[in-house]
Amino acid sequence: MKEIIVPEVIERKIFMVRGCKVMLSMHLAELYGVPTGVLIQAVKRNIERFPRDFMFQLTWEEVRSLRSQFATLDKPKKVIPRSQFVILESGKNVKYLPYAFTEHGILMLSSVLNSERAIQVNIAIMRAFIRLKQVLATHKELAAKLKELEEEVGKHNKLIIEIFEIIKQLTPPPLPPPKPKGPLGFGKPSDQ
Repeated sequence: MKEIIVPEVIERKIFMVRGCKVMLSMHLAELYGVPTGVLIQAVKRNIERFPRDFMFQLTWEEVRSLRSQFATLDKPKKVIPRSQFVILESGKNVKYLPYAFTEHGILMLSSVLNSERAIQVNIAIMRAFIRLKQVLATHKELAAKLKELEEEVGKHNKLIIEIFEIIKQLTPPPLPPPKPKGPLGFGKPSDQ
């Protein structure tokens, strides 16, 4: 079980859909060790616990666009008509539109799926979401510092250009190059 709930495994199953970080029903079912249908059935029996900001069903367009977010996809061997299903992972076909669960929806799943494994998986998922938030916060801070540094460098560049202009004004103009001289010594009058 520890192999399944490694934070990196969970983080690879978190996607951005409709501006939210979500996990798909098929991935959650896999982590919880239950068939996807069982997970969805448990949710539908307790649908009042899952408002739209906790869980929503994807559209076919969203499913197709998610395909590009999967890092380990193999190309499908045969083309399947769009209306039937979309291949999300190699060897796995999606016949039904999956559900997307936000962080709060996943928390609510712990009250619906009441097993020791569900508790451990939920703890691991919450830790993965917290870690992602920390990473995003760090990136925002770093971006702000880079912007500040860029502005400082811009100010310094302007000052350096001004200093060079002042130095140019203070230095006398360069002397013209000396005129070429004739040959040294005595020469024959015909050589001149």
